[in-house]
Amino acid sequence: MIFLAQAPAPPSALWTTMVPFMIMALVIYLFILRPQRVKDAERQEMLAGIKKNDRVITAGGIHGVVLNVKETELLLLIDKIKDVKVKIERDSVTSVIHREEKGDED
Repeated sequence: MIFLAQAPAPPSALWTTMVPFMIMALVIYLFILRPQRVKDAERQEMLAGIKKNDRVITAGGIHGVVLNVKETELLLLIDKIKDVKVKIERDSVTSVIHREEKGDED
């Protein structure tokens, strides 16, 4: 039997192996990580800007008007006629509908 000797493969350059991984990391950063950071920053800004008389919606779908703002809590007026008030965590607010003016009453 005759064994054919194969020539050894040329050593591959490290950069040709790393380029696909660098491209994947860039794509993950541009399309996943960066937009999420921007979204988180906008949410933190919204939560920090909540003031008395703002209309808000909570994660549970409760609509209310902010009566009192503390560091981590909000007191919401849910029903003005029945005087229903709820204390919630500030982080549970998902959106601010609009800000009421001092003379604007429902």
